[in-house]
Amino acid sequence: MLHIKRLEEGVELFKALGSELRINILKLLLEYKEMNMNELASHLGITNGALTSHIKKMEEVGLITILSERGGHGNQKLCRIGLDKILVEIQQDDADSEENICETEIPIGHYSDYRIFPTCGLATTTELVGVVDDPRYFAYPERINAGVLWFAKGYIEYIIPNVLPTGTRVDQITLSLEMSSEAPGVNSDWPSDISFWLNDVKIGTWTSPGDYGDIRGIFTPDWWFPNWNQYGLLKMIVINRKGTFVDGLQISDVTIDQFHLDYKSTIRFKFEVAEDARNVGGLTIFGSGFGNYNQDIKVRLGYHPMPK
Repeated sequence: MLHIKRLEEGVELFKALGSELRINILKLLLEYKEMNMNELASHLGITNGALTSHIKKMEEVGLITILSERGGHGNQKLCRIGLDKILVEIQQDDADSEENICETEIPIGHYSDYRIFPTCGLATTTELVGVVDDPRYFAYPERINAGVLWFAKGYIEYIIPNVLPTGTRVDQITLSLEMSSEAPGVNSDWPSDISFWLNDVKIGTWTSPGDYGDIRGIFTPDWWFPNWNQYGLLKMIVINRKGTFVDGLQISDVTIDQFHLDYKSTIRFKFEVAEDARNVGGLTIFGSGFGNYNQDIKVRLGYHPMPK
């Protein structure tokens, strides 16, 4: 997902989308998942030369991703959709002004608490951490280097680093991460109700559609098993003075003001698949070196001076 916080940030993207031919390229890639240049040119009825400039522009703004084609087809490049969603903010929140933002990124293996059940496991970019389906390895020291983790039900919790300036309060928390369900093997139709908790208060639930393995994730290592989950969806969770949102859609009326968070507060964020949820479909979190986005859990804390 691409989050455009100011309209001027999206000018080049809007230009790239202002072409019927480029829209048709996106439609083809949505239908076929990935295609090489020859295939795209043939479907569009244009030459490779005419196609090249369009592909270059779309790659520059992140609409598509270019990969080397596997299987010995010369220097052909594979084209794949680079974004699953675009969120454009028309009206800017006060908490989102650049001078009032503190940013950090939490490696997915740096969790502070967990209670998980098989199927489960962790892996770094080079190997599995211990053995799969044994929750004891979630306490193994090597877990701090994890690039992917998964479990069928339970929870995992992170402490958000609080390095706000002295005398400030939290107005908004934004988290961005790549995640999916956790099915036996893979299954794109495997819903899972994933609940979010802030300091032991449930702030909302998002239902993951499935566990994806139709194609290898852009950053998923070559050694990773082809019949296991390959990538997820990049989701943005926001809790502010208006409520709690996922990708701009409100999921609850819980607001940031209910927590009275300031520069001294401990901030804990938990992801849970409850045993009594309607859809107990597990959770997979993709971090750096896995999936389609090559990131861990990005966090933005919006803040303002406390009233005197």
